[in-house]
Amino acid sequence: MEELGRMNPVEFKSSEKTPLVFFLDNVRSMNNVGSVFRSADAFRLEEIRLTGITPQPPHREIQKTALGATETVQWVYSEDALVALQGFKAQGYTIICAEQVANSKLLSEAVFIREKKYVVVLGNEVDGVRQELIDIADYCVEIPQAGTKHSLNIAVAAGIVAWEVYRQTTKT
Repeated sequence: MEELGRMNPVEFKSSEKTPLVFFLDNVRSMNNVGSVFRSADAFRLEEIRLTGITPQPPHREIQKTALGATETVQWVYSEDALVALQGFKAQGYTIICAEQVANSKLLSEAVFIREKKYVVVLGNEVDGVRQELIDIADYCVEIPQAGTKHSLNIAVAAGIVAWEVYRQTTKT
């Protein structure tokens, strides 16, 4: 780790974070949850909010893909997703749903500013983000795709979104 210049868990917890919270609503797969934790660690996200049926650490299946990121990334479980999201909105966060909907904007067109804070909602693997959450979002983003499929695994989508926010908000 020293050769790679990586911080240890204590340094991670006290480091400046990317102003982004991943909000996982009714995500079923523990492997997806673990992968999102790993991406959140990689890009030093502020928090992961787990809601609904989304599994929570500690669990062996989450750990298989998180590889310890559940020990570094701050996370909170909220049973009621709508109440939790409204709480973020009341705190001044910009709420963004990663979902293909009418009037969504391409992720590449979204502008992220270091001084603002963002919540990105990622929904169920089959049903996507629930309409009631889309309704209170500031906007939705979608990741352009050129193949025959019309969706990405949420762990993959999370990594792409995290990179874009990190890229735009990190001082170079």
